[in-house]
Amino acid sequence: MTILLAIETSTELATAAVLVDGRLYLRELSGVQTHSQGILPAIQALLKEAGVSLQDCAAIAFGCGPGAFTGIRTACGIVQGLAYGADLPVLPVVSLQAMAEAARGEKSLAEFVCILDARMNEVYWAQYRFIGNAWEVVSAPALARLDDVFPQVGFVTPTYVLGHGVVLPEAIAASADSLVRMPHAAQVATLGLDALQAGLQLPPEQAQPLYLRNKIALTTAEREQAKALV
Repeated sequence: MTILLAIETSTELATAAVLVDGRLYLRELSGVQTHSQGILPAIQALLKEAGVSLQDCAAIAFGCGPGAFTGIRTACGIVQGLAYGADLPVLPVVSLQAMAEAARGEKSLAEFVCILDARMNEVYWAQYRFIGNAWEVVSAPALARLDDVFPQVGFVTPTYVLGHGVVLPEAIAASADSLVRMPHAAQVATLGLDALQAGLQLPPEQAQPLYLRNKIALTTAEREQAKALV
């Protein structure tokens, strides 16, 4: 029996999941300001509901980004603390790929372009293809203006998987298939399990964020939050 803990806090929707031999237990929190205060109680409640302990888990999977700076830092701090304390490996999962995994359950097409709002008139995006029961990265996660994404997509018409607040240009929307899905711990758990079975687990210190936009310094609030998570 494989038990896996997963968290995703890279957007305003924070989620946690415990996967126990194929069965998922889930919690959702809305609002970035609640992530650091709410995710640990959510994890504790999930473990209790599933009837397992943190030490029973094989690893901790987490959404490593791209996404909100504070949210990604929250995930990495919590995961490192829990993994060190329970002597568990970690499994970073790209949040955009979690969106593709969610779409794959609903669309028969195998090509997905996943787009998240990055603010400042930019988006995070990546393109994935599902072939032979495995994911292929067609275009690696990148930061771009929304209009600049589409010339890079190629000749195959994909399904566009959009985060909240992302609207396709009219010329694309008229002929494209799209749906709205946010990164979620349910898919982080699924992809994390695939990575675990492939032997891709990492030591806790490698629970690092995927940043696509540089930020020079933490705010005072972020420094205090990081200290609280250690």
